[in-house]
Amino acid sequence: MACTVSKGKRWIEDKMKLNKRTVDGLEARERDYFEWDDDLLGFGIRVWPSGQKVYLVRYRQNGRQRFFNIGNHGNVTPDEARKLARIKLGEVAAGEDPQEEKLTRRKSITMAELCDDYLKAADKGLILGKGGRSKKTSTLDTDRGRIARHIKPLLGRKLVIDITRADVAGLVRDVIAGKTAVKGKSDKLRGTVNVRGGKGTAARTAGLLGGIFTYAVDRGIIETNPAAGVKTPADNVRHRRFSDDELVSLGKVIREADDQYWQTVAFAKLTCLTGWRKSEIEALRWDAIDLAHSTATLDDSKEGRSLRPLGAPVVKLLSGLDRRGKFVLPTLRQGEHYGGGYAAFRRLCDRTGIPDVSPHTARRTVVTLAQERLGIAEAVAGAVVGHRKSFTVTGRNYTSFAAPFLVEAATAVSSEIARLMGFVDLLPEKADAPNAA
Repeated sequence: MACTVSKGKRWIEDKMKLNKRTVDGLEARERDYFEWDDDLLGFGIRVWPSGQKVYLVRYRQNGRQRFFNIGNHGNVTPDEARKLARIKLGEVAAGEDPQEEKLTRRKSITMAELCDDYLKAADKGLILGKGGRSKKTSTLDTDRGRIARHIKPLLGRKLVIDITRADVAGLVRDVIAGKTAVKGKSDKLRGTVNVRGGKGTAARTAGLLGGIFTYAVDRGIIETNPAAGVKTPADNVRHRRFSDDELVSLGKVIREADDQYWQTVAFAKLTCLTGWRKSEIEALRWDAIDLAHSTATLDDSKEGRSLRPLGAPVVKLLSGLDRRGKFVLPTLRQGEHYGGGYAAFRRLCDRTGIPDVSPHTARRTVVTLAQERLGIAEAVAGAVVGHRKSFTVTGRNYTSFAAPFLVEAATAVSSEIARLMGFVDLLPEKADAPNAA
């Protein structure tokens, strides 16, 4: 028999528009009670005497009233809960029973299946990242890689309800030891896969795993998060910066990298000179760049719309590149942008013997050098690289060009780095480049 949403009198009492303001205003009482949304029939929230608030849907199957918990307020936003409620109520209209399905899946779902469910929800914008925004495509691609290369091989076959803290701790140890490391060809054109183990990889994989288990708790699949309290190693790569000597060595390798694609060399130079995120450089479009005003406008950055000042060396570098399509760094496949930045940058660093670095190391180096050597204010240094806490990062004043003082700051720091790395052709006039030999 098909499931139906009840329209009885009890179902339409105490209705309100469920949003953050109204839900935050709901106070605990001596007994638990419900409030129902005045827009989506069957979508409501249950307030417990403890103050806990749980989003849910209510429906009928075979004449019986059923409830399906969506998630706790705080872990799930009202808008996210509403999206999930529409999905579940749609299943009810199609004759399915979400609660029965959840009870069945709770007993049988494997870690691999949970990961797949998590990614499907993320693709629909239901998994929120930093700032309460849906995860970006590039972030989800990274999540997919960690799931496929670390989580599924180590825990994929286990039932979620059987996974313990000891299992999670074991995953951390195995990733540190390199048990999931692999090197070979990828599905991309001329692409390679170089999955390394180590403490940094283990720490980031454990963080993702904890998020997946939080999703499982919110969906009622498990009661507690087995990743909670598991000790993870410090991610030293996240604190790493290039020394002057390392910049000199890396600059020499980049200048002599005749065996590399021109996109690789350009990516490495842009990374070191701008401090931008890897994904921002890889996907940089020509129509986002205004060389005359030394400004780039990134509409799809991690923090939303972002105005970036371009230092004089960066303007020179971009001016010297051929325009071979809409992307600054295109691929042989028409309409696609370069995507091998991380591996290529690590490969160049390996040639110098510089350990424990990534493109993000250059980002931290730009900020540190700007503040500690050049005396540039923290907020200004943050604006140069597009830091989320910077006062200019989102361009909320809707200006079209970076302020002159930001361009001056970007020129100062990129010129100092270009000088150290021996990029003589990119230096402004009268700048000294003793390391170019």
